[in-house]
Amino acid sequence: MRESRYVLLRPPTLVSVIPLGQYPLPTHVVAHVSDPHLLAERRLYGAIDTHETLRGAMSRLGRLEIPPQAIVFTGDLADRAEPKAYVKLREIVEPAADAIGAEVVWVMGNHDEREPYARELFGEEVTEDVTQDRVHDVSGLRVISLDTSVPGYHHGEISPAQLAWLADQLASPAEHGTLLAMHHPPIPVPMVRAAEIIELQDQHLLAEVIEGTDVRGVIAGHIHFSSYSTFAGVPVSVASSTCYLADPAPVGRLLSAVDGHQSVTMMHFYDDRVVHSVVPVPDAEEKAGYSSELMEQIEALPPAERHELLSAKDSPVWVHENALD
Repeated sequence: MRESRYVLLRPPTLVSVIPLGQYPLPTHVVAHVSDPHLLAERRLYGAIDTHETLRGAMSRLGRLEIPPQAIVFTGDLADRAEPKAYVKLREIVEPAADAIGAEVVWVMGNHDEREPYARELFGEEVTEDVTQDRVHDVSGLRVISLDTSVPGYHHGEISPAQLAWLADQLASPAEHGTLLAMHHPPIPVPMVRAAEIIELQDQHLLAEVIEGTDVRGVIAGHIHFSSYSTFAGVPVSVASSTCYLADPAPVGRLLSAVDGHQSVTMMHFYDDRVVHSVVPVPDAEEKAGYSSELMEQIEALPPAERHELLSAKDSPVWVHENALD
Protein backbone atom coordinates (compact mmCIF):
# COMPACT_ATOMS: atom_id res chain seq x y z
CA MET A 1 0.00 0.00 0.00
CA ARG A 2 1.36 3.41 -0.96
CA GLU A 3 2.21 5.88 1.83
CA SER A 4 -0.06 8.87 2.09
CA ARG A 5 -0.09 11.89 4.32
CA TYR A 6 -2.27 14.97 4.21
CA VAL A 7 -1.91 18.61 5.10
CA LEU A 8 -4.97 20.49 6.38
CA LEU A 9 -5.09 24.01 4.99
CA ARG A 10 -7.33 27.05 5.51
CA PRO A 11 -10.13 27.06 4.49
CA PRO A 12 -10.46 23.35 5.39
CA THR A 13 -9.16 21.38 2.44
CA LEU A 14 -6.84 18.38 2.20
CA VAL A 15 -3.70 18.46 0.08
CA SER A 16 -2.13 15.03 -0.42
CA VAL A 17 1.64 15.02 0.00
CA ILE A 18 3.93 12.06 0.63
CA PRO A 19 6.96 12.68 2.86
CA LEU A 20 10.01 11.31 1.04
CA GLY A 21 12.54 11.53 3.87
CA GLN A 22 12.77 10.69 7.56
CA TYR A 23 10.75 13.69 8.79
CA PRO A 24 6.96 13.98 8.89
CA LEU A 25 5.14 16.79 7.16
CA PRO A 26 5.19 20.19 8.91
CA THR A 27 2.33 21.01 11.25
CA HIS A 28 2.16 24.62 10.03
CA VAL A 29 3.43 26.59 7.05
CA VAL A 30 3.85 30.37 7.27
CA ALA A 31 5.06 32.81 4.62
CA HIS A 32 7.07 35.74 5.96
CA VAL A 33 6.93 38.81 3.71
CA SER A 34 8.38 42.18 4.62
CA ASP A 35 8.82 45.78 3.58
CA PRO A 36 6.74 46.14 0.39
CA HIS A 37 6.94 49.97 0.74
CA LEU A 38 3.98 50.58 -1.56
CA LEU A 39 3.28 54.04 -2.91
CA ALA A 40 -0.16 55.05 -4.08
CA GLU A 41 0.63 56.00 -7.66
CA ARG A 42 4.37 56.32 -8.29
CA ARG A 43 7.50 54.25 -8.28
CA LEU A 44 9.78 54.13 -5.25
CA TYR A 45 12.73 56.48 -5.84
CA GLY A 46 11.18 57.04 -9.26
CA ALA A 47 12.54 53.66 -10.38
CA ILE A 48 11.23 50.62 -8.45
CA ASP A 49 7.75 49.28 -9.21
CA THR A 50 6.87 48.03 -5.73
CA HIS A 51 3.40 46.96 -6.86
CA GLU A 52 4.91 44.61 -9.42
CA THR A 53 7.48 43.11 -7.05
CA LEU A 54 4.74 42.46 -4.48
CA ARG A 55 2.62 40.78 -7.16
CA GLY A 56 5.64 38.66 -7.99
CA ALA A 57 5.97 37.61 -4.36
CA MET A 58 2.31 36.63 -4.15
CA SER A 59 2.63 34.70 -7.41
CA ARG A 60 5.55 32.75 -5.95
CA LEU A 61 3.50 31.79 -2.91
CA GLY A 62 0.72 30.58 -5.19
CA ARG A 63 3.06 28.07 -6.84
CA LEU A 64 4.02 26.20 -3.68
CA GLU A 65 3.05 22.54 -3.41
CA ILE A 66 2.10 23.10 0.24
CA PRO A 67 0.77 26.68 0.40
CA PRO A 68 1.07 28.73 3.59
CA GLN A 69 -1.69 28.83 6.16
CA ALA A 70 -0.74 32.40 7.00
CA ILE A 71 1.14 35.22 5.29
CA VAL A 72 2.77 37.57 7.81
CA PHE A 73 3.85 41.03 6.61
CA THR A 74 6.38 42.48 9.06
CA GLY A 75 5.93 46.17 8.44
CA ASP A 76 6.70 49.08 6.17
CA LEU A 77 3.63 48.19 4.19
CA ALA A 78 3.28 51.70 2.74
CA ASP A 79 6.34 53.85 2.13
CA ARG A 80 4.61 57.15 2.99
CA ALA A 81 1.55 55.79 4.82
CA GLU A 82 -0.76 56.99 2.03
CA PRO A 83 -4.32 55.67 2.51
CA LYS A 84 -4.49 54.71 -1.17
CA ALA A 85 -1.30 52.68 -0.78
CA TYR A 86 -2.97 50.55 1.92
CA VAL A 87 -5.98 50.10 -0.34
CA LYS A 88 -3.68 48.95 -3.14
CA LEU A 89 -1.92 46.61 -0.72
CA ARG A 90 -5.18 44.87 0.08
CA GLU A 91 -6.12 44.70 -3.60
CA ILE A 92 -2.88 42.85 -4.40
CA VAL A 93 -2.57 40.63 -1.33
CA GLU A 94 -6.05 39.60 -0.23
CA PRO A 95 -7.29 37.92 -3.45
CA ALA A 96 -4.01 35.99 -3.74
CA ALA A 97 -4.21 34.93 -0.08
CA ASP A 98 -7.85 33.89 -0.45
CA ALA A 99 -6.95 31.77 -3.48
CA ILE A 100 -4.56 29.65 -1.40
CA GLY A 101 -6.59 29.76 1.80
CA ALA A 102 -4.07 31.82 3.79
CA GLU A 103 -4.82 34.21 6.64
CA VAL A 104 -3.10 37.59 6.33
CA VAL A 105 -1.32 39.10 9.34
CA TRP A 106 -0.30 42.77 9.15
CA VAL A 107 2.42 44.34 11.30
CA MET A 108 3.25 48.04 11.73
CA GLY A 109 6.59 49.38 10.47
CA ASN A 110 8.43 52.67 10.89
CA HIS A 111 7.19 53.92 7.49
CA ASP A 112 3.58 53.12 8.43
CA GLU A 113 1.37 55.46 10.44
CA ARG A 114 -1.19 54.14 12.88
CA GLU A 115 -4.20 56.20 11.82
CA PRO A 116 -4.33 55.21 8.10
CA TYR A 117 -2.97 51.73 8.90
CA ALA A 118 -5.81 50.97 11.33
CA ARG A 119 -8.49 52.62 9.21
CA GLU A 120 -7.62 51.07 5.84
CA LEU A 121 -6.60 47.59 7.03
CA PHE A 122 -8.92 47.03 10.01
CA GLY A 123 -11.71 49.61 9.62
CA GLU A 124 -10.80 51.18 12.97
CA GLU A 125 -10.47 54.86 13.84
CA VAL A 126 -7.51 55.42 16.18
CA THR A 127 -5.10 58.17 17.16
CA GLU A 128 -1.36 57.86 16.67
CA ASP A 129 -0.78 56.97 20.33
CA VAL A 130 -2.76 53.71 20.03
CA THR A 131 -0.31 50.89 19.32
CA GLN A 132 -1.39 48.29 16.79
CA ASP A 133 -0.84 45.01 18.64
CA ARG A 134 -2.98 42.01 17.71
CA VAL A 135 -3.23 38.26 18.29
CA HIS A 136 -4.06 35.73 15.56
CA ASP A 137 -4.84 32.02 15.91
CA VAL A 138 -3.60 30.01 12.92
CA SER A 139 -4.79 26.46 13.55
CA GLY A 140 -3.42 26.51 17.08
CA LEU A 141 -0.27 28.50 16.28
CA ARG A 142 -0.51 31.88 18.00
CA VAL A 143 0.86 34.76 15.92
CA ILE A 144 1.33 38.01 17.84
CA SER A 145 1.71 41.20 15.82
CA LEU A 146 3.70 43.65 17.95
CA ASP A 147 3.90 47.33 17.00
CA THR A 148 7.48 48.60 17.49
CA SER A 149 6.98 51.88 15.60
CA VAL A 150 7.61 55.31 17.11
CA PRO A 151 5.55 58.18 15.63
CA GLY A 152 7.85 60.59 13.81
CA TYR A 153 10.96 58.37 14.04
CA HIS A 154 12.54 55.38 12.31
CA HIS A 155 13.99 53.56 15.34
CA GLY A 156 11.89 51.08 17.32
CA GLU A 157 10.54 51.02 20.85
CA ILE A 158 8.19 48.85 22.92
CA SER A 159 6.37 50.69 25.69
CA PRO A 160 6.00 49.35 29.25
CA ALA A 161 2.26 48.97 28.59
CA GLN A 162 2.97 46.85 25.52
CA LEU A 163 5.44 44.67 27.43
CA ALA A 164 2.84 44.11 30.14
CA TRP A 165 0.23 43.26 27.49
CA LEU A 166 2.63 40.83 25.81
CA ALA A 167 3.49 39.17 29.12
CA ASP A 168 -0.21 38.70 29.79
CA GLN A 169 -0.72 37.08 26.37
CA LEU A 170 2.23 34.73 26.88
CA ALA A 171 1.15 33.72 30.37
CA SER A 172 -1.04 31.02 28.82
CA PRO A 173 0.74 28.77 26.29
CA ALA A 174 -0.86 28.24 22.89
CA GLU A 175 -1.52 24.77 21.50
CA HIS A 176 1.36 24.96 19.00
CA GLY A 177 3.34 27.78 20.56
CA THR A 178 3.74 31.43 19.60
CA LEU A 179 5.32 33.27 16.69
CA LEU A 180 6.18 36.88 17.56
CA ALA A 181 6.07 39.18 14.51
CA MET A 182 7.53 42.68 14.70
CA HIS A 183 9.24 45.16 12.39
CA HIS A 184 12.49 46.03 14.16
CA PRO A 185 14.61 42.90 14.70
CA PRO A 186 16.00 42.40 18.22
CA ILE A 187 19.46 41.44 16.96
CA PRO A 188 22.74 43.15 15.99
CA VAL A 189 23.03 44.40 12.40
CA PRO A 190 26.76 44.16 11.62
CA MET A 191 26.42 44.23 7.83
CA VAL A 192 24.82 47.69 7.58
CA ARG A 193 26.21 49.81 10.40
CA ALA A 194 23.90 52.76 9.76
CA ALA A 195 21.01 50.48 10.75
CA GLU A 196 22.41 50.31 14.28
CA ILE A 197 21.16 53.87 14.82
CA ILE A 198 17.55 52.97 14.02
CA GLU A 199 17.43 49.59 15.77
CA LEU A 200 14.97 48.47 18.46
CA GLN A 201 15.78 50.23 21.74
CA ASP A 202 16.02 48.53 25.17
CA GLN A 203 15.94 45.03 23.74
CA HIS A 204 16.75 43.50 27.12
CA LEU A 205 13.27 44.44 28.35
CA LEU A 206 11.66 42.38 25.61
CA ALA A 207 14.03 39.50 26.36
CA GLU A 208 12.84 39.45 29.96
CA VAL A 209 9.25 39.02 28.77
CA ILE A 210 9.70 36.24 26.22
CA GLU A 211 12.43 34.17 27.90
CA GLY A 212 10.99 30.88 29.13
CA THR A 213 7.65 31.31 27.34
CA ASP A 214 6.19 29.34 24.43
CA VAL A 215 7.62 31.76 21.82
CA ARG A 216 9.09 29.52 19.12
CA GLY A 217 10.39 32.24 16.88
CA VAL A 218 10.69 35.99 16.37
CA ILE A 219 10.35 37.34 12.83
CA ALA A 220 11.09 40.85 11.65
CA GLY A 221 12.07 43.02 8.69
CA HIS A 222 13.37 46.61 8.55
CA ILE A 223 16.92 45.95 7.30
CA HIS A 224 16.03 44.78 3.75
CA PHE A 225 18.19 41.65 3.63
CA SER A 226 17.87 38.20 5.17
CA SER A 227 19.54 37.66 8.53
CA TYR A 228 19.35 35.11 11.36
CA SER A 229 20.26 35.02 15.04
CA THR A 230 18.89 34.14 18.46
CA PHE A 231 17.32 36.33 21.12
CA ALA A 232 16.50 35.27 24.68
CA GLY A 233 17.09 31.68 23.58
CA VAL A 234 14.63 32.02 20.68
CA PRO A 235 15.51 31.83 16.94
CA VAL A 236 15.18 35.13 15.06
CA SER A 237 14.55 35.32 11.30
CA VAL A 238 14.70 38.62 9.41
CA ALA A 239 13.13 38.56 5.97
CA SER A 240 14.44 40.65 3.13
CA SER A 241 12.18 43.07 1.29
CA THR A 242 9.90 42.72 -1.71
CA CYS A 243 10.73 46.28 -2.81
CA TYR A 244 14.54 46.46 -2.84
CA LEU A 245 17.60 44.86 -1.30
CA ALA A 246 19.88 46.86 0.99
CA ASP A 247 23.17 45.71 -0.49
CA PRO A 248 25.18 44.27 2.45
CA ALA A 249 28.45 44.56 0.49
CA PRO A 250 28.34 47.83 -1.49
CA VAL A 251 31.40 49.57 -2.92
CA GLY A 252 32.08 52.96 -1.38
CA ARG A 253 28.51 53.50 -0.22
CA LEU A 254 27.09 54.04 3.26
CA LEU A 255 23.72 52.70 2.09
CA SER A 256 22.87 51.14 -1.27
CA ALA A 257 19.35 50.15 -2.35
CA VAL A 258 19.37 47.86 -5.38
CA ASP A 259 16.44 46.75 -7.52
CA GLY A 260 17.17 43.03 -7.40
CA HIS A 261 17.46 39.95 -5.18
CA GLN A 262 14.07 40.57 -3.55
CA SER A 263 12.85 37.58 -1.55
CA VAL A 264 10.39 36.21 0.99
CA THR A 265 10.98 33.57 3.67
CA MET A 266 9.01 30.36 4.10
CA MET A 267 8.62 28.90 7.59
CA HIS A 268 7.83 25.21 8.11
CA PHE A 269 6.89 24.30 11.67
CA TYR A 270 7.58 20.84 13.08
CA ASP A 271 6.96 19.60 16.60
CA ASP A 272 10.53 20.34 17.69
CA ARG A 273 11.85 22.94 15.22
CA VAL A 274 11.13 25.58 12.59
CA VAL A 275 12.82 25.53 9.16
CA HIS A 276 13.36 28.83 7.33
CA SER A 277 13.84 28.92 3.54
CA VAL A 278 14.57 32.02 1.45
CA VAL A 279 12.49 32.17 -1.75
CA PRO A 280 13.63 34.69 -4.40
CA VAL A 281 10.89 36.83 -5.91
CA PRO A 282 12.31 37.46 -9.42
CA ASP A 283 12.25 34.57 -11.86
CA ALA A 284 15.56 33.30 -13.22
CA GLU A 285 16.23 31.30 -16.36
CA GLU A 286 16.26 27.54 -15.81
CA LYS A 287 19.38 25.77 -17.09
CA ALA A 288 18.57 22.20 -16.08
CA GLY A 289 15.73 20.37 -14.40
CA TYR A 290 12.87 17.90 -14.68
CA SER A 291 9.14 18.15 -15.18
CA SER A 292 6.98 17.90 -12.06
CA GLU A 293 5.41 14.82 -13.65
CA LEU A 294 8.50 12.87 -12.53
CA MET A 295 7.35 13.26 -8.92
CA GLU A 296 4.29 11.12 -9.59
CA GLN A 297 6.57 8.31 -10.75
CA ILE A 298 8.84 8.76 -7.72
CA GLU A 299 5.92 8.67 -5.28
CA ALA A 300 4.64 5.45 -6.86
CA LEU A 301 7.90 3.60 -6.14
CA PRO A 302 8.54 1.60 -2.95
CA PRO A 303 10.79 3.53 -0.52
CA ALA A 304 13.91 1.43 -1.27
CA GLU A 305 13.60 1.92 -5.04
CA ARG A 306 12.84 5.60 -4.56
CA HIS A 307 16.01 5.98 -2.49
CA GLU A 308 18.14 4.19 -5.07
CA LEU A 309 16.73 6.29 -7.91
CA LEU A 310 17.50 9.62 -6.25
CA SER A 311 20.62 8.76 -4.23
CA ALA A 312 22.74 6.56 -6.51
CA LYS A 313 25.33 8.56 -8.47
CA ASP A 314 24.78 6.44 -11.57
CA SER A 315 21.02 6.94 -11.46
CA PRO A 316 19.51 8.08 -14.78
CA VAL A 317 18.10 11.06 -12.89
CA TRP A 318 21.62 12.48 -12.45
CA VAL A 319 23.55 11.23 -15.47
CA HIS A 320 21.46 13.34 -17.87
CA GLU A 321 23.03 16.61 -16.83
CA ASN A 322 21.12 18.79 -19.23
CA ALA A 323 17.71 17.19 -18.84
CA LEU A 324 14.81 19.61 -18.87
CA ASP A 325 11.94 17.12 -19.12
